[in-house]
Amino acid sequence: MIKSSQVSPLRIFWVSALLTILLGAWVAFHGGPVALWLFAVLVVLEVTFSFDNAVINSKILAKLSPFWQKLFLTVGIFFAVFVVRFVLPIFIVMVSSGQSFTSVVDLAINHPAEYSVTLHSVAPLINAFGGTFLVMIGISYFMDRSKDIHWLKRTEKWLSKFGSYKSFKILIMLAVALLLYATTSPEYRVVVLFSSVIGVVLHIALDVFGRFFERRQPKGTQLVGAAAFASFIYLNILDASFSLDGVIGAFAITPDILLIMAGLGAGALWVRSLTVYLVRTGALGKYKYIEHGAHWAILALGIVMLLKLYGIELPEWMVGSLGLVFIVTAVVSSVAEARRGE
Repeated sequence: MIKSSQVSPLRIFWVSALLTILLGAWVAFHGGPVALWLFAVLVVLEVTFSFDNAVINSKILAKLSPFWQKLFLTVGIFFAVFVVRFVLPIFIVMVSSGQSFTSVVDLAINHPAEYSVTLHSVAPLINAFGGTFLVMIGISYFMDRSKDIHWLKRTEKWLSKFGSYKSFKILIMLAVALLLYATTSPEYRVVVLFSSVIGVVLHIALDVFGRFFERRQPKGTQLVGAAAFASFIYLNILDASFSLDGVIGAFAITPDILLIMAGLGAGALWVRSLTVYLVRTGALGKYKYIEHGAHWAILALGIVMLLKLYGIELPEWMVGSLGLVFIVTAVVSSVAEARRGE
């Protein structure tokens, strides 16, 4: 185990910094100073929006073997930048509109304004799935009877009591799915219900799959094989849940899909590097409540995504800041309690 004092931030972040500079130079060459400014805004937006994602990722990544950690940072980067931020939105538009894949790609590259409108039309599908999946992560963390460390003492102790009933969180989320079906716009009701149920089922399936193989490994060892694969898939689905909503929001900044890919992709690089930094410095152990803050941020983001189904939309900077506020507050609380203990 590398001590935190021996971890050099430069060794971890230099690749992200270099690729960001190269992408920025490409953007400036083709689009000029205005495009470069928008690129910088998109990078900052992605990092602030996904900061809590990095904290959760670091918890899971720390359990994986070095091979799977490297896979997350190499193959995972390709998945995060190209698949999640370009191919997946195109696939969703293709399925919902009935157009061919090549037609939607042409629409995205050559008619970005029209593509933006089409992508916004399928936002209820994305928000219902992403919101449900993220809320499921949040309540699964807090509704845990074995959880004995609480940051927001009264609230978290109260929520942990429901962990005695293993099916309670599933009951809550299915009830939410039915409520969404009954109260959202009639034209989106079936899509919202289907997407919300898929979010619940996918979370349960990944949890069961991961636990099944994890129990077949020696205790205290890093995950390999099928157990590591399940965690790897979970990490990438979590990233997709965060990012798809960000892709839609990015069109409010620019309609240029290539510029959006460059900006959000560079931001994703920084988030992955931040994940590695948190793992190697042991930040989760050093800051007692940072994981709690990240899960409250994820829970809040999930609720924000569900509220969008009713036309309630907060500015992107406010949503991103919400996660940072939770995490920074959790870190400050951790430091303050450590000092009191000393």
